Amino acid sequence: MTVCDVVVIGGGMAGAAAAYELAARCRVILVERETVCGYHATGRSAASFTENYGNRVIRRLATAGRAFFESPPAGFADHPLVRRRGMLTIARADQRSALGRELARANESAPTVHAIDRAEALRLVPVLSSDYLAEAIFEPGSLDIDVDALHQGFLRGLRRRGGTIMTSAEVSALSRRHGAWRVQSAEEPISAGLVVNAGGAWADVVAELAGLPTLGLVPKRRTAFNIAAPAGYDPTEWPLVNDVGGEFYFKPDAGQLLVSPADASPSAPTDAQPEELDVATGVDRIERATTIRVTRVAHKWAGLRTFAADGSPVVGFDGLAEGFFWLAGQGGYGIKTAPALARTTASLVFDRRLPSDLLDLGLCEGDLSPNRLRMPAATRADGATVA
Repeated sequence: MTVCDVVVIGGGMAGAAAAYELAARCRVILVERETVCGYHATGRSAASFTENYGNRVIRRLATAGRAFFESPPAGFADHPLVRRRGMLTIARADQRSALGRELARANESAPTVHAIDRAEALRLVPVLSSDYLAEAIFEPGSLDIDVDALHQGFLRGLRRRGGTIMTSAEVSALSRRHGAWRVQSAEEPISAGLVVNAGGAWADVVAELAGLPTLGLVPKRRTAFNIAAPAGYDPTEWPLVNDVGGEFYFKPDAGQLLVSPADASPSAPTDAQPEELDVATGVDRIERATTIRVTRVAHKWAGLRTFAADGSPVVGFDGLAEGFFWLAGQGGYGIKTAPALARTTASLVFDRRLPSDLLDLGLCEGDLSPNRLRMPAATRADGATVA
């Protein structure tokens, strides 16, 4: 039997980042069910960093992670993790009030977000339909993330800190004996004082293996596809375009456009595949909002984004089992929140508190704790009701 201090279950972005931070202070083994780490949600991300997307908790976590993206530790990656992109949020005439609310909300977390006129929006993205576009706001600080460089940086850093990575090692049983967890996988059993459940869409399944009640996490399918850049245009410097109603987004992607209908269909944990109806919906929405006419979808894919009932991540010790730590429910924000949540994991594990910068941003442990989801009709300090 292999003995360590912490077993992290799940080799996606969240698990890799947390294992990297934990390995600075203890012996860590990362176990991943697939043949490679990052096969599921991590490898299917839109790769965008924005402080103006997601609920209050998500936005604060993004803010707390910006410094890592812009100035990672020496030797973490061979090239920058991010590049400037910008995000343009657009509204039809019937969405004006929604855009106004979004601007007010944005100014609480990303004060550089500002309204721009239609002429400026059309200058930034000239294929937008002047009949569709009524108003827009712009976030200049939004970034493109090199997801693979970030993920591999965490994995390399984990190894450099003495951590071990096991792939093709699906966990089949979890039990606690004599103050330690016994983790059974395809490899030899592992004994550890702490288990970090970073199982993504499978996080509730991991909890069941440990004999714990689930948290009601819901994986939701998100579809994306590539289309050719419109003839006569070079989209390289266009910002990400986001519909204020959450109906679609598109952005430049290696000389093409990445498009998503922003679908969120509940799914069982699985290797998600795109549905033709969702792709067709995305095509229809981008054709209505722009002058683009899609003649061919070059590539299509789908991934699962896993949500808690209140839309915030689940990070903290389970109150029903000693040494069982949740790191799940990141929704569609797991890449941009990974640095902050990894530091949060290490701080809660070793110091039993949130990092000071998160506290300064107004977050508290209750915003993230898994135990909030087991409190019937509980109301958090910020007034949000948790079912």
